[in-house]
Amino acid sequence: MTKATTRRFFWGGTVLFTLVFIGLTIHTHTTIADRTNQENLTEEVVRGKHAWERYNCENCHTLMGEGAYYAPDLTQIVDRRGRPYLALFLENPALFYSEEVDGRLMPDLGMTAQEIEDVISFLDWVGDIDLNGWPPRPILVAGVAVRGMPGVSGTGESDQAVVRGLDLFHGAGGCAGCHALTPELTLVGSSLYGIPRTAAERIRDPAYEGSATTPEGYVKESIVEPSAYIVPDPANRYATTEGVSIMPDTLAEQLTPQQVDDLVAYLMTLQADAPERGDES
Repeated sequence: MTKATTRRFFWGGTVLFTLVFIGLTIHTHTTIADRTNQENLTEEVVRGKHAWERYNCENCHTLMGEGAYYAPDLTQIVDRRGRPYLALFLENPALFYSEEVDGRLMPDLGMTAQEIEDVISFLDWVGDIDLNGWPPRPILVAGVAVRGMPGVSGTGESDQAVVRGLDLFHGAGGCAGCHALTPELTLVGSSLYGIPRTAAERIRDPAYEGSATTPEGYVKESIVEPSAYIVPDPANRYATTEGVSIMPDTLAEQLTPQQVDDLVAYLMTLQADAPERGDES
């Protein structure tokens, strides 16, 4: 290669990649509105961002991968945990985790009720941004994967409802992120160990205020209408002071009726002496 050819190659490549860089920059700036939800950037969201920064939340958590990695990424935490749970958790983290049992404890930040609502609104806004598949791997909370990998639905293809329901429980349904299958273990919601027997006992309980008449009906009601009946808890961990369940009430919209039935079919196999996941075969 001659010196003249080398110079042409250098300058030609420089011009080409400069133009590519300029084109990508222009494309980025002209599509920001389509890739974000800036039209929903309210005063409450802005206040929440300021509170997020004021309490140094990024010292432990990440948003879209930015921040520390000591605690879970919170990019889609509102969708996965729900506003009622997050409000209770921020008010008193010790309700759900303890340093003795879990080996970690988020400090009580002393946030006001308004600051809590603002921060949740900010996190909710962040979760509606076009994230291009973020997070790239399951978020781990108390050792449990909340969601599967991007591009993987977490819904099995099988002619057996129980198998499809199992995949929903550990995949797209996100149930395993809040409910354990071992006795006396509370992650966020109560353990589902032996739920068929528990459901039968609850519908016979005079204090039960729901509309279910069978264990299957009770389990389905708990999924699609979680506030119909709040499980009594001395620590008041399962509902807000207004009686709203901390379990997200969006599953009836996120799952099809068939998926709900599949999930119920799987949950009804969780007898007290049933094998845990991995032992079904």
